[in-house]
Amino acid sequence: GIPGDYREHLRLMHELMVLSFRLDLTRVCTMMWANEGTNRSFPFLEIPEGHHHLSHHKGDVAMIEKIRRINQFQSEMLAELLDLMAKTPEGEGRLLDNVMLVYGGAISDGNRHDHDDLPIVLAGGGGGTIHTGHHKRYSQGTPLCNLYLSMLERMGVDAERFGDSTGVLSNLA
Repeated sequence: GIPGDYREHLRLMHELMVLSFRLDLTRVCTMMWANEGTNRSFPFLEIPEGHHHLSHHKGDVAMIEKIRRINQFQSEMLAELLDLMAKTPEGEGRLLDNVMLVYGGAISDGNRHDHDDLPIVLAGGGGGTIHTGHHKRYSQGTPLCNLYLSMLERMGVDAERFGDSTGVLSNLA
């Protein structure tokens, strides 16, 4: 594992991402806090068991509570990153106005290995191309790659398909 405070490591990575954007060193950044198969423990949350093990909770209330606490921690870290971007000046506005940040996972229920109804957040204004502050629900079976194709379109990339996409998402702007 990573020595030291995991929260501080994530905060440093957030600062590096924001700095890279501010210095215009990149316009694309990927950071994976963890993957669905990780068995990372969270001792600073008083959770010694591995995440993957806990995700196969079989309805055990104590295990579900630990997964909830891990999810809460990760959501708080996302909020800190978004706050940092919201406070960072860029052009006429803020960095958050100009980014498209995707946060989520590839499994909605680890106990059942369910890949439907994924918990996905798209944050940021995409340079004015995304209407923010709304919950969108798309029809069953909509590929996640439709979101990625929609993001490519907003970046000026002319692509007919991306992965298993079937088209762009409606109602983002």
